[in-house]
Amino acid sequence: MTRAASDALAQRVKVHAALGEPVRLAIVDELAACDRSPRELGERLDLSASLLAHHLDVLAEAGLVTRGRSHADRRRRYLRLTDSAQAFAQPVQVDAARPVVFLCTHNSARSQLAAAIWTRRVGGPASSAGTAPADRVHPEAVAAGQRAGLDLSGCRPRVIERLDTTSQVVTVCDSVHEALPVRDDWWHWSIADPIVSEAPDAFDSVVHEIHHRIDHLMGGPS
Repeated sequence: MTRAASDALAQRVKVHAALGEPVRLAIVDELAACDRSPRELGERLDLSASLLAHHLDVLAEAGLVTRGRSHADRRRRYLRLTDSAQAFAQPVQVDAARPVVFLCTHNSARSQLAAAIWTRRVGGPASSAGTAPADRVHPEAVAAGQRAGLDLSGCRPRVIERLDTTSQVVTVCDSVHEALPVRDDWWHWSIADPIVSEAPDAFDSVVHEIHHRIDHLMGGPS
């Protein structure tokens, strides 16, 4: 056996050993559609902070989970599955006919792009809103949309109104996720705000990440 083959086998053993524990497999399932903080995971799975930290260390060592710092308060951390871990998660049931609402602070980039991409990829109704809407959709978001075949020219930021239980709510902004009283069935995608840099590549990266997350939800390519 070559060194590369031996290393690959050792990694497979590490992955299967990590997922052989029911609690760790439950953590993977919890992260299949949604990024969560350790506190959120602990509450949902009724785990102490120390026990959860142990399980997360094992999953991270096996290359199944990554930790990212909040783009809002910079203290909270969000956990996200790696691409290789997605194959082991319980499939997410996506109801294409269910309305989806994407939320971010200014409703001028991430949430607008997410709604447009969701409509094109999934086919269901999608909208977006913000807690402090900007005056217009950011020009670089419009340009990134054009490069991706999306037309945001007629979109306008709007304030969050009453969110009923018939909609699937997805927060794509850490600030909004941390400020609103989120429901248990909401999803959170911790996506960096491209407006911080205003570089075209940052907006293109948002488009790519949203496509990537929808790929996982729909069982498509990573």
